[in-house]
Order: sequence, then structure tokens, then C-alpha cells
Amino acid sequence: MEPALIGLIIILALALAFDFINGFHDTANAIATSVATRVLTPAQAIAMASILNVVGALSGTAVAKTIATDIVPQDFATLELTGAALLSAILWNLFTWWKGLPSSSSHALIFSLVGAGVAAGGWGIIVPKGVRKTLIGLVTSPTLGFIVPIVLMALLSWLVLRWMKPRTVTRSFRWLQIGSAAFMAFSHGGNDAQKAMGIMTFALSAYLGTQVEVVPLWVILSAAIAMGLGTAMGGWRIIKTMGFKVVDLKPVDGFVAEASAAAVITAATQLGIPVSTTHTISSSIMGVGTTKGFRKVKWQVAGRIVQAWVFTIPVCIALGWAFHKLILLSGG
Repeated sequence: MEPALIGLIIILALALAFDFINGFHDTANAIATSVATRVLTPAQAIAMASILNVVGALSGTAVAKTIATDIVPQDFATLELTGAALLSAILWNLFTWWKGLPSSSSHALIFSLVGAGVAAGGWGIIVPKGVRKTLIGLVTSPTLGFIVPIVLMALLSWLVLRWMKPRTVTRSFRWLQIGSAAFMAFSHGGNDAQKAMGIMTFALSAYLGTQVEVVPLWVILSAAIAMGLGTAMGGWRIIKTMGFKVVDLKPVDGFVAEASAAAVITAATQLGIPVSTTHTISSSIMGVGTTKGFRKVKWQVAGRIVQAWVFTIPVCIALGWAFHKLILLSGG
């Protein structure tokens, strides 16, 4: 077997490993609120999220094309560059999982790719349009994730909640929250699994020496399954942070947070914008919390989450650069 093919197989395996880790790292995005409100047991929530992550991952490739072509041009694609980006993103994901911090797997991969690209050819080969699109998603998704649930909760309070008894509200929104959790799981798979599809397509371009404009079906299916399996493994450390340590949630709160976040993520996916599902649902939970009063949100925990967001970009650029240099020093 030729060395280049062996290298490609290793890269594809790393991409699927990243996708798997992304799944269990981000399980909390889909199920933390429904577990915290006791609408679903952890086992029920994880099973539902796993299935709908796979379904969501099969829903399109717009985000995958952004990763594959709009961060580093495929003309500069090499297996060393791709491997460095994946090793960097996997290391950061595992570190933040160990610390129980809901950081962004999406931005870990993208900015690791930027760092490896800079190591390979300097800042000049980085595509400004793709990085700008990513940064727009980085800012707008948590902003909208924070604002939309406040507006939605105000509308619900005015139109529905003020006429209902508290017991009726809880009973009704227990069922509605199952639907919103399902929507959240679908949207998570739709945006996040496409990152692995994109980096696998980038690797194929490096191996073939030509641009690959259409994401192959086997890449789509393998990434979808890896994401689903990772989600099935769960990620209880981050579930506890998001579901129990940020704000005390009731079923109506969980419904509003999940529905708002899922709507924002789905819109971004249709536009081909790689956003952080973690950022979005975390912000939505905080937004819901503020409707109860600022003191109801545990801002110290929220601050730790924001720190993870801020550190992801420079750390992953540095890690991507360092891994690329190490791979070259070791002889590729």
C-alpha cells in the first residue's frame, strides 16, 4: 500500500475520531435542559439525540463546503496540514471535556485549520471570506441565542402563561420540551457533523491532488454515524455544567432555550455558516435565566464558559501551527 494512501486512511480515521469526540463532547447541547428539567431520563435523552444527530447530519452539506474550500484553499491542501488541524482540535476537545467546559468543537477545528495553514504557507493562504463567515457566526449565534429566548419567553408570558396555572404550565411544556429537544438534536447534527465531512473532503483533495467540490456520499454517511455513536456515549461532565450549574430550569424554560437555539443553528446551517451549537445553547440557557432575574443566573459558571470560548481561537491556532511543525520535523 502506497504511503500517501496510508496517510489518507490515518487522516480519515482521525476525522471520524474528531466527529465521535464532538458527539460525546456536545451531547449536552441537545439534552442537558431536558435532563435537568426531568422531562427525559439521561438514557432516553441520549438515545433520542443519537438518532436525530444522524438524521440531521444527512440534511445537507453547505457547512461542509465552507470547511473544505473557504478556510484554506484546496490548492494548498496536504495530508500533513489536515492531520495537524485534526490533532489540535481533538486535543482541545478532550482537554475541555476533561475540565467540563462547553467549548466549541466547531471553532476548535476551524482555527486549528487556520493555524496549520499558516504553518504551511503563511497568513496569505488563509481565505478571509471563510474566516469572516466563521467569526460572524461566532458573534451572532450566541448573541441571537441570548436575545431570542428572552423575546420568546415574553411572548409566551403575554399570550399563554399568564392565563395558565403553574401546574398546567409544567405539564403542558413537559411534552413540548421533548419536541424542542428533538429539534435541538437534529440541528446539532445538521451543523456539527458537517465539519467532519468538510475536513474529510479537504483530505481527499490533498490525496487526489485536485479539487473535490461535491462531498461524497460515503463521507456523509460515515460522518453521520460517527457523530451518532459519539452522542450515544454521552458527555455527563458538560451536561452537569449546562443543565444544572448555570440556572435552575423548568420545562417551559427548557422548551424556550432549546427551541430558540435550534432555530438559530438551523438558519446558520442553511446559510453554510459553521456556528457553535455549544455557544448557542449556552447563551440561550443564560437568556432564559435572565427572564427570572439576573441573580438567578450563576454568572461565575457562565464566566468560565465564556473563558473557554475566548481561549479556543488563539490556543487552537497555536496548536495547529505547532502540530504541523512537529509532523514535518518527524518526517511527515
